[in-house]
Amino acid sequence: MPFNRPIPDDQQPSKSSGALRGYVEAEKLLQLALVLPGAVAIFGIAGWLADRRLHQHWITIAGIVFGSVAGLFYVIQTVVAAEHKSRKEEPIQNGNSGGSRDDRS
Repeated sequence: MPFNRPIPDDQQPSKSSGALRGYVEAEKLLQLALVLPGAVAIFGIAGWLADRRLHQHWITIAGIVFGSVAGLFYVIQTVVAAEHKSRKEEPIQNGNSGGSRDDRS
């Protein structure tokens, strides 16, 4: 009879050390600081190039607006994900010990 390996339990990876976690958080903040101006610059340059190619004058403005919206969308999405992750890691503490007032004696 063949031996079948049991299905492994879903285990979360161990938490990284404090120093490594600090570097990861710093990288995330740096990424957030650079993504918005980067998106505006990339789409602004692309709009400027399209303006020159198509002999229009409004595509640069549309590129800058689109870059701003895309950058803000990414920043908000990252902040919401970080908020969701931090709420998942922290235990719920609402000041209530789990019992009601009627249970006291």
